[in-house]
Amino acid sequence: MTLICTAGGRQRGVALVTSLLLLVIITILALSMFRSFGTQEKIAGNLREKQRALHAAASAQQYAEWWLTQNNNTAAGAIACTTSLPATPTGGQICNQTPQQQLGAGAVTQVPWPIQVTYTPQNMLFVGQATVPGNPPYFATPAFWITDRGVSADGAGEAYQIDAYGYGSAASTVAVVESAYEIQQGVVNRGGL
Repeated sequence: MTLICTAGGRQRGVALVTSLLLLVIITILALSMFRSFGTQEKIAGNLREKQRALHAAASAQQYAEWWLTQNNNTAAGAIACTTSLPATPTGGQICNQTPQQQLGAGAVTQVPWPIQVTYTPQNMLFVGQATVPGNPPYFATPAFWITDRGVSADGAGEAYQIDAYGYGSAASTVAVVESAYEIQQGVVNRGGL
């Protein structure tokens, strides 16, 4: 009696092992792809919060620049700032020292500042207030600090340094901005802002 082995009989186990290996590889790829989606969502969320904080700081900075041009606010001159106050068209302060000089070397990055002018943009909502879906509240009110830097380099006006900060929806998301602004005599703001 002679036994004949066919090639198909020996390969049946190989097909099963191969298909199981392919299934494991596809599963690993799918799991890594889902994990990557979660990481991308976190990155996008962090980027959004960074942009919100930057926009809040920029709005406070722009308000401070506008405030300098209103109602002869610069006529009072610089003072030794010691208190915080809310921003109003006639209420604010121009300090004779920068935040770094007044509060210390690392003061600008340590928010909230103990001396500042707070500015609340219209329709800005904060943590604890009712919010609109898809528009999370901001952590706290943006603020600014205006410093009189003396006569401008071109000699045609007075130079001011404006430091401002704003939060995203968490205390850990903060943006700090700084600008130099010049006010010249005889220049009139026609309401461009």
